[in-house]
Amino acid sequence: MNIIVWTAAILSTVVLYSWYATIVKRRNRVAEALAGIDVQLTQRHDLIPNLLAIARKFMEHERGLLDEIAALRGKAASFGNTTDPAATAGKFAAEGQLAAGLGRLFAVAENYPSLKSDGPMIEAQRSYQEVETNIAAARRFYNAAVGGLNNAIQTFPGPLLARFAGVAKPPPFFEASAAAREAVDAGALLR
Repeated sequence: MNIIVWTAAILSTVVLYSWYATIVKRRNRVAEALAGIDVQLTQRHDLIPNLLAIARKFMEHERGLLDEIAALRGKAASFGNTTDPAATAGKFAAEGQLAAGLGRLFAVAENYPSLKSDGPMIEAQRSYQEVETNIAAARRFYNAAVGGLNNAIQTFPGPLLARFAGVAKPPPFFEASAAAREAVDAGALLR
């Protein structure tokens, strides 16, 4: 009888520790994915001053838009590297506003033939597109990591072990902004 009790106790301990270790690994994978997004966002933030300098040379009339993008960059950069779920959600919102502002900049740049054909601006736009592609890939990796962590903490015995593993509140998924989900009005873009 003692062997059965000891075997059950040891087996339960091994199962609980294994689940705990799984939660910790997945929590760390989420932090790694978030750091990957931060690397890509830093590249975007480093590219923005160059874009603005090139655009400013040609677009003095659009000074308000350029200043707005500079302010949005500062706001987005102010969040720094954080794993706090609330701060992460705010960071994602600020980055969405920055991306929308940059989209407006490129749309306005299309109206300036000298800027549209300028080599540095074309190269800056290519670099920006590459960075945006990398950001999208990093966000997909992050969302997959968050999904794995959520599965681990929501499946029994995960809810019992989550706090011990340092997951008091699950991190948010990256979600596109409401403006990004809206259908594009091609007619308005062609005016």
